[in-house]
Amino acid sequence: MVRPLSLGDLPPNYTPPARPAAPQILAGSLQAPLWLRAYFQGLLFSLGCRIQRHCGKVLFLGLVAFGALALGLRVAVIETDLEQLWVEVDSRVSQELLYTKEKLGEEAAYTSQMLIQTARQDGENVLTPEALGLHLQAALTASKVQVSLYGKSWDLNKICYKSGVPLIENGMIERMIEKLFPCVILTPLDCFWEGAKLQGGSAYLPGRPDIQWTNLDPQQLLEELGPFASLEGFRELLEKAQVGQAYVGRPCLDPDDQHCPPSAPNHHSKQAPNVAQELSGGCHGFSHKFMHWQEELLLGGTARGLQGQLLRAEALQSTFLLMSPRQLYEHFRGDYQTHDIGWSEEQASTVLQTWQRRFVQLAQEALPANASQKIHAFSSTSLDDILHEFSEVSAARVVGGYLLMLAYACVTMLRWDCAQSQGAVGLAGVLLVALAVASGLGLCALLGITFNAATTQVLPFLALGIGVDDIFLLAHAFTKAPPDTPLPERMGECLRRTGTSVALTSINNMVAFFMAVLVPIPALRAFSLQAAIVVGCNFAAVMLVFPAILSLDLRRRHRQRLDVLCCFSSPCSAQVIQILPQETVPMGVAHLTATVQAFTHCETSSQHVVTILPPQTHLMSPSSDPLNSELCSPGGSTRDLLGQEEGTRPKAACESLLCAQWTLAHFARYQFAPLLLQTQAKALVLVFFGALLGLSLYGTTLVQDGLALTDVVPRGTKEHAFLSAQLRYFSLYEVALVTQGGFDYAHSQRALFDLHQRFSSLKAVLPPPATQAPRTWLHYYRNWLQGIQAAFDQDWASGRITRHSYRNGSEDGALAYKLLIQTGNSQEPLDFNQLTTRKLVDEEGLIPPELFYMGLTVWVSSDPLGLAASQANFYPPPPEWLHDKYDTTGENLRIPAAQPLEFAQFPFLLHGLQKTADFVEAIKGAREACMEAGQAGVHAYPSGSPFLFWEQYLGLRRCFLLAVCILLVCTFLVCTLLLLNPWTASLIVLVLAMMTVELFGIMGFLGIKLSAIPVVILVASVGIGVEFTVHVALGFLTTQGNRDLRAARALEQTFAPVTDGAVSTLLGLLMLAGSNFDFIIRYFFVVLTVLTLLGLLHGLLLLPVLLSILGPPPQVVQVYKESPQVLSPAAPRGGGLRWGMSPTLPQSFARVTTSMTVALHPPPLPGAYVHPASDEPT
Repeated sequence: MVRPLSLGDLPPNYTPPARPAAPQILAGSLQAPLWLRAYFQGLLFSLGCRIQRHCGKVLFLGLVAFGALALGLRVAVIETDLEQLWVEVDSRVSQELLYTKEKLGEEAAYTSQMLIQTARQDGENVLTPEALGLHLQAALTASKVQVSLYGKSWDLNKICYKSGVPLIENGMIERMIEKLFPCVILTPLDCFWEGAKLQGGSAYLPGRPDIQWTNLDPQQLLEELGPFASLEGFRELLEKAQVGQAYVGRPCLDPDDQHCPPSAPNHHSKQAPNVAQELSGGCHGFSHKFMHWQEELLLGGTARGLQGQLLRAEALQSTFLLMSPRQLYEHFRGDYQTHDIGWSEEQASTVLQTWQRRFVQLAQEALPANASQKIHAFSSTSLDDILHEFSEVSAARVVGGYLLMLAYACVTMLRWDCAQSQGAVGLAGVLLVALAVASGLGLCALLGITFNAATTQVLPFLALGIGVDDIFLLAHAFTKAPPDTPLPERMGECLRRTGTSVALTSINNMVAFFMAVLVPIPALRAFSLQAAIVVGCNFAAVMLVFPAILSLDLRRRHRQRLDVLCCFSSPCSAQVIQILPQETVPMGVAHLTATVQAFTHCETSSQHVVTILPPQTHLMSPSSDPLNSELCSPGGSTRDLLGQEEGTRPKAACESLLCAQWTLAHFARYQFAPLLLQTQAKALVLVFFGALLGLSLYGTTLVQDGLALTDVVPRGTKEHAFLSAQLRYFSLYEVALVTQGGFDYAHSQRALFDLHQRFSSLKAVLPPPATQAPRTWLHYYRNWLQGIQAAFDQDWASGRITRHSYRNGSEDGALAYKLLIQTGNSQEPLDFNQLTTRKLVDEEGLIPPELFYMGLTVWVSSDPLGLAASQANFYPPPPEWLHDKYDTTGENLRIPAAQPLEFAQFPFLLHGLQKTADFVEAIKGAREACMEAGQAGVHAYPSGSPFLFWEQYLGLRRCFLLAVCILLVCTFLVCTLLLLNPWTASLIVLVLAMMTVELFGIMGFLGIKLSAIPVVILVASVGIGVEFTVHVALGFLTTQGNRDLRAARALEQTFAPVTDGAVSTLLGLLMLAGSNFDFIIRYFFVVLTVLTLLGLLHGLLLLPVLLSILGPPPQVVQVYKESPQVLSPAAPRGGGLRWGMSPTLPQSFARVTTSMTVALHPPPLPGAYVHPASDEPT
């Protein structure tokens, strides 16, 4: 053993290394930033001391407050409405949606239930009678579904959507039509007689078998009923609709079916039909004119020959339309069937949902397991059920995640030495974070912020991982306080050392999540607000309540109690070891270690710092040092002060438990830092991260926009199979071009026709067959007027209609007569001279403006099938007007004009939309068409799911870049304010920007698409990344020595807390990997895990290297004195240490205390001595 050396033994060439000061040390010129740091740390010190004095009260009040806020979860509302979750806030889409709802109400006109059939062998042709037969079997099973609710039986015919049911004056015929009128079912079976089997309506007439669509020939029925009732108007209605023989005139799939009607084309030949030929061009419902199902709606994966003829298809689709809950309620309100059950809209909704679930279940089970075809069924309720399941909290995963975190915290913080063991603190800390998360979510519920799937599935685990980071940091710092710190000031010292880091990380996290609110998607905006509030609650719990737990644990240790089992005493708890930090000092080839205790006092008058050394100073021979004696010696770790026994405990006691000496700080000190800070290692690190950044920049070009519904639905489920098949074969979307009020429709007909033409020419719009007129209300309305004008002209020419009578004319001729004599003048409403001087449609194909709204009233009342097919949805709806050809009174001649339209729509079908780029292109084209129409005075906008859920991608990347840039600026300002060093803040922001770019690029390589959810995570990554960087930067900033030494000391101090924080975050995220939803795994678990690993790499590899090369100068510079007068800053740097006697310190000194190792500067100091320490408490 080398004897301790005195100060006089120091050689002339002695050059000391620096010693890391605790983060709160201030030295050098007391500039404003340092004074602010001292003031802030003084507040934290005072806060910690007060909490320690009243730890029981603080803990009780904190638990009560957080528990009260957690009760707010009882009023939490989980939002599952897609429109409320995904439509951009305050966007033009939301304004348009609001306008639509104001005019039409909250609900759609109908809901869709779909069946998709594909072959079990991929790519097999389904255009065969056998495949159609299996499709009939599944569809027929689904159509026969009945459910019993409220004592009533509900079948398809009661709840289906029926389009354009006509009003008939004959009561008997009206009741029969009501029972027989078919449901709207878009199916390839409608090309055949078997399509009638899906229609469940029936009627009874004396002397005939039950009338059903399978045996109904409308033409024959009208002939039979003609002698008993006046059905001329109804006959004309059927003729206009081109009903013909309906289903009995179509070929039979199975001509051997005993019910195949004789009127079927293949009834006598018994030949199976050519399925591909029959389905080519689509099918028709019972009305050939108004119910045409386009081929793209029925067949998927089609292939055609050289002449364009249909050869094969890989999928079949049938769609059943049901009434909306509101329609069903209105339909049965006041009906005798529901008068005794208190019929309500909620009951109507329950009926529909129950029927839909049963529909999907039976349809999926309709075919045997060994069938060559498979059926995929889906309904709107299926989607609602998925969203509800997606939003439910998984209690098992939440409990499992928190138990795992409890175990990790307990095991990590347990020690062999009970004086250092903090297992109970770890358990209490995790439970406190859990309570803080619950209280934060409860506060969100009380503030009216709705919950969604991101809140329930992700936030509890993400908040746990982030919150526990600071728990580890405070717990580690509390046990490593300077050994001379008085017991009542231990908590104050802990907060003074770590409070700045905790505040900086928490504030940056809150700012990051608040910046994510810039993403205008309601679901993600709510998630970001909730995350920010939860982080704030975690911050309050860590800074206020957790110190009380640490203080109580300190009492446990002081009273010699076991950890965790604190009711039992332990002798080891009494082993309190006072260890003085040591420093290695180079002496030529040999090394010396100086062990000193320093007290730094700031003189307010001269704005300098005086460091006073106590008389215990001695020198001793050091052990070997990894980084050429410039790194810390074994006794200098700020994390291991209580665990060291050098000089005060027998060496054998340490050597007996060598495995217990190994810690993360030990690893960072002796292995990691010396290796990392070598020149070659620095170069490798810079090259690696440069390559990673370059590769990530390339990866950013691979990131595609989009979020498909198949990404959300769990893989392997029947719902996912359906959605995958639909996306592959039937990527069709019903949209509408809505025209608003604010312009004159009557005088803007040409502009409306031009708008329709421009919209129809878009690439994504499915064109109607060449033989079919455009399916819009304006075309139907004009064609109807031209039809009755032609009937009038014919009746006028034949003399059946004259100037004074139209009774002998046709129904259409009479209608034209009444319209032609209208003037629109309230004083003289009729002018019979106009019968021969005007036309209902002029040569340019335009309707006379003065007749426009009166003709609209007549058309709506007289052509219900055409109106229903047009899907016009007029608002205000035109008034009802009944035409009676035999009523010639003046009142019957007058036609009320409809009110000026404020809402109408043209329906379209979009097809070929597979990628987000396809949607964006279609949306841009639709918007441009509307803008051009706006220049012509027509106010219009597109409506439909592509515009609701995909328009966000038009500005999503711009929003993302804006949010990240603003957040980086905010992070720079916050770091500058709390670190008081713009240089360091700039390096932190540089590393955070690199992390964001690299995360974005890795998403591209992983195939994760950019949507609002990854954008929120990318924005939040800036705040989360601060957790991995600010501790290292702060340790570097407040440590003495050259850059390499300060980087090494910063790593030694922060390696363990940063690593523990990363592991805790990964453990919190681990439970996400067990989610049933692949969406949660890919878009949250994978992305957040990559973010955590990137943060760990950048915080412990790149940032220390950058600091060792580009880091700012230290904020701590030591100044020594030899007399009561303090040395001026201009004192020679190379001179000796000069000391003077000063028995007491002036009261004007501003004091900042710390435990530190002071290196002595050459030359040797003959006669020098150490001033005694002040008697003031430290």
